[in-house]
Amino acid sequence: MIEIRGLTKRYGAATAVDDVTFTVQPGRVTGFLGPNGAGKSTTMRMICALTRPTSGETLVLGRRYEEIPNPGCSVGVLLDASAQHAGRTGREALTVSALTMGLDRSRVEQMLELVGLTPVEAKRRVGGYSLGMRQRLGIANALLGDPQVLVLDEPANGLDPAGIHWMRTLLADFTSGGGTALLSSHLLREVEVIADDLVVIGRGRIVAQGTKEELLSTGGTLARSDDDGALAAALGQRGIATAPSPRGGLVVEAEPTVVGRLAADHRIALTELRASDGGGLEERFLQLTAADAREGVDR
Repeated sequence: MIEIRGLTKRYGAATAVDDVTFTVQPGRVTGFLGPNGAGKSTTMRMICALTRPTSGETLVLGRRYEEIPNPGCSVGVLLDASAQHAGRTGREALTVSALTMGLDRSRVEQMLELVGLTPVEAKRRVGGYSLGMRQRLGIANALLGDPQVLVLDEPANGLDPAGIHWMRTLLADFTSGGGTALLSSHLLREVEVIADDLVVIGRGRIVAQGTKEELLSTGGTLARSDDDGALAAALGQRGIATAPSPRGGLVVEAEPTVVGRLAADHRIALTELRASDGGGLEERFLQLTAADAREGVDR
């Protein structure tokens, strides 16, 4: 289990992570999502004690990461697949990790086979690896100590469709045995397939969290009008949350009848009013993070 409580990180006047709280449960894959610069990587670095928080704390298996003896045997981490010694072979890189953790060398061969790196590839220097091969090596390193928890930042980058399917199966097997997995990825369709729970962050703050079913079923109401800005302002005055829909209009966290009555009270002409059809994780993600994304949402 991973517990994050009131986690905050400031760099001078800039706040990268702002009072973040969530839990990653055993036996489940938690997808950690957000636009570029939202605070995902900073949060994951704080979980692994690579960045010191300004306030708050993270607990992995009930302890701070730095307090876990031989942490690689409890927590498998992959934050940057390119941050591996380019001059070593794949087998040498894993062997160094195995010796550091006090593991038998036979574990190296087991992991090379598990992640699909052939004996020929294992003899090649990491500097000559493709991104997909580096990802496989990084995953092998994360799994080397037979951990109970995995923390993976963009682990599917560079993997081909077969590799992504392999990753999906690997994580399903890991959590079915009681493992805890926190996964950050921009591959939203893949996250939608594999994740059990979702945490969405924007501008350093949690904007939504819950089970996948909960987040994808709370599409709310889709409303289009002659003046969406005025409609959003009127709804906001009543404390009703809204978000721009990627396909135009607003997604409103209220029943259609509530939206219709409020629009009538403010003399705002509605051109469409219906229950939102969700549209899957990609559309829901864009709804939740429209105000935080670097790129604008097409209207």
